[in-house]
Amino acid sequence: MLLLASASPARRRLLEQAAISHRVQVSGVDEETIQDSAPTELVRRLAQAKAIAVQSQLKDDDIKAVIGCDSLFVFAGQVYGKPADSAQAVERWQQMRGSWGELHTGHCLLPGHGITSQEPRIACVTTRVLFADLSNHEIAAYVASGEPLRCAGGFALEGLGGSLVERLDGCFSNVIGLSLPLLRRWLSQI
Repeated sequence: MLLLASASPARRRLLEQAAISHRVQVSGVDEETIQDSAPTELVRRLAQAKAIAVQSQLKDDDIKAVIGCDSLFVFAGQVYGKPADSAQAVERWQQMRGSWGELHTGHCLLPGHGITSQEPRIACVTTRVLFADLSNHEIAAYVASGEPLRCAGGFALEGLGGSLVERLDGCFSNVIGLSLPLLRRWLSQI
């Protein structure tokens, strides 16, 4: 069984939809203490810290591996976390409309309890996202839904925001928070 070191309901849903047997244990890692100027390296470091924190508490022999993940959205060279408020969400969407951004997700797979033959795996998967050229009215309506305030980058591909994305270049599930193709490759090697 896989142990997901994440509080993300979207990541849990991805694993459920892919029929990957798992449980969840939140890492409790203080993300503010981990810094790196390169977004791709930062998400790898955060994912690794989360996986290590959960792995260190393992006592269950049923757990064969621990997966930690973390995502960051980058637009025009700037990291966009969750918008602080509706005004910031509107401002960001006005900048992003009709343009490309990048969603980086760090992944770290560590061996489960008592497994010594498995090597740790760490990777960052990047997906480019092209946003629709929305009107101010469309942006205001989306922000009023509240969804952008709960998501890194101010959009949820699996929610209402999915209809506001014109195209993806890369892994679809990565934008939701976990690259299922990468995880399947890693799990097949265990």
